[in-house]
Amino acid sequence: MSPKSLFDLDGRVAVVVGGTSGIGRVLALGLADAGAHVIATARRAQLVDEVASAIEQRGRRTLRLATDVLDRQALAVTASAILKAFGRIDVVLYAAGTTKKVPTLDMADDDWQRIIDTNLTGAVRTYQVFARPMIERKAGRLIGIASLSSFVGLNEVAAYTASKSGIAGLTRALAVEWAPYGVNVNAIAPGVFRTDLNTALLDGPRGREFLLRTPMQRFGKLEELIGAAVYLSSEASTFVTGQVIAVDGGFLASGVNQ
Repeated sequence: MSPKSLFDLDGRVAVVVGGTSGIGRVLALGLADAGAHVIATARRAQLVDEVASAIEQRGRRTLRLATDVLDRQALAVTASAILKAFGRIDVVLYAAGTTKKVPTLDMADDDWQRIIDTNLTGAVRTYQVFARPMIERKAGRLIGIASLSSFVGLNEVAAYTASKSGIAGLTRALAVEWAPYGVNVNAIAPGVFRTDLNTALLDGPRGREFLLRTPMQRFGKLEELIGAAVYLSSEASTFVTGQVIAVDGGFLASGVNQ
């Protein structure tokens, strides 16, 4: 197999949960550009339809399926529809996420639970539903979206930090558990990328501090995450599992920069 063909996703079936905005949308379209048939699913049907149209414009097949990561039955119905239409699922990328910046002493139980449920429990639920047919086939890739906060503490986002630390741990645990069944489990840890979730924060002191601590001295471009997603979805990463790959401009490697 040539080096170029190692990264070819032609004919693969990829599901991007939380794939209609931000990082998820960019990665859904990036996987389609790499050759995969992509189903981008999320709660809002209008956004699902918009991303599906963009995938079809790239010459790939898709389905228009709205679902909620808090609803196990909805995920199961989505998985069943995809299996019926395509016959298999090769890749599931979990990109659903939310956050809230608030002093931990003031954080409401409902906010804490919503963030943990979306970012971490939703990932567990999604993996449980979609891994079952992968385990039966003895082939599949699960990819989560971790964070800098999977490794370091970030001020006043305790629930988000806990959930993303959980993603890193979940990645390692499931990699060990499901490796005998041919299922690779990895995650991507983005550095600082401007999205709908963080724009207000990045325009203030926190954004300036992030830039100071990032050796490349800039925020990432969302398209710079596509390579890691393609790699983890492709034949180039057949012996890679349990890893959290940082795409962070050097943030986690950084000590003293001046």
